[in-house]
Amino acid sequence: MKNVNQKEWKNLIANDSNAIIIDVRTPQEWDDGVFENAVLMNIQNTASFIDDIKKMTLTNNFYLYCRSGGRSQMGCQILESFGVKNTFNLLGGIMVWDGKTVSPSSK
Repeated sequence: MKNVNQKEWKNLIANDSNAIIIDVRTPQEWDDGVFENAVLMNIQNTASFIDDIKKMTLTNNFYLYCRSGGRSQMGCQILESFGVKNTFNLLGGIMVWDGKTVSPSSK
């Protein structure tokens, strides 16, 4: 896992055709706004989170975020336990994000 700041995150995502962006927050937090192209995988529902991992192509590069960076760090560790090589955790999470977010209803 690599912890990255906003600037690094934006640069990495912009240049990564293999990027999967995962929001590990709860559905209620998700409703407050999300990153473009993000998928919701609520880490607090561990069984569902692991089931979702098992359905994914694990050779992609995974970019995880949450509210402040703690849950997404845990999510990166879980992905790595399944053999994922490239995981990126957004330091500070969506709380410090100054980039664009979208309403999940507009996705």
